[in-house]
Amino acid sequence: MRELAADPQQAFPGKGVMKPEQAEIDRLKKENAKLRMERDILKNAAAYFVKDSL
Repeated sequence: MRELAADPQQAFPGKGVMKPEQAEIDRLKKENAKLRMERDILKNAAAYFVKDSL
């Protein structure tokens, strides 16, 4: 109870605003997924153009 009283945002997890740390982690996970997708697209495009040049 003392831990929850010290951090009122954590008192009801899932029923309020995310902690700033958790929001940052969520944002970084989304950015990471987007960057991986872009990397895969570029990798496939490079392989396609290399295949055409041979």
